[in-house]
Amino acid sequence: MLAFISRNIITGLVAILPVLLTLYLLYWFAVSAESLLGGLIQALLPDHWYWPGMGLAAGLLVVFITGLLMNAYLVQRLFAKGEQLFYHTPLIKSVYRAIRDFFDYFSPTTKKEFQQVVAVTIGDTDMQVIGFVTQAEPAKLPKDFREDDCIIVYLPLSYMIGGYAVLIPRSRVRPLDMKIEEAMRFTLTAGITGTPPAEQKKKQPHAKQE
Repeated sequence: MLAFISRNIITGLVAILPVLLTLYLLYWFAVSAESLLGGLIQALLPDHWYWPGMGLAAGLLVVFITGLLMNAYLVQRLFAKGEQLFYHTPLIKSVYRAIRDFFDYFSPTTKKEFQQVVAVTIGDTDMQVIGFVTQAEPAKLPKDFREDDCIIVYLPLSYMIGGYAVLIPRSRVRPLDMKIEEAMRFTLTAGITGTPPAEQKKKQPHAKQE
């Protein structure tokens, strides 16, 4: 009985926590933006000009403008210079680097670099791991890596921030019919999430034909 109750509690937490954490982050952003920027707007504008929610709107505008500016090379260079302060500060550098790597892993810019989800065969065994092709053009590889018919594949680690970038012959790689987001989620959770229902439905007709 106790095992039954514990199992269902854990199942409920797994289902609810992602939703609650997402809603909490949105709530935190809304409250923080309204508190900080709303107070600034109230100080600059007459009282009868201020409306509740202007702080949140200003926060979204700041984030949007920041995203636009980050597309400029000069802003990217200045931002990179500023980040060096965090990367060279004891204690802070470890925390900041972990947070930066986590968000870079899921950023739209990083996803564009992943050209294809693939299965990589390990050695002479039948064992395979999921990876992402990050560089398939020999001319863009380091000079010593420009071997014939080789590509760079990123192999992420489950439940961890990080992975390995390995040089692999194309013959050891098999393309997978998975979206980048699905493959990332599948890999990071060590396959616990399983194949999305939409993908299962797509594969069912093929399975019957075989």
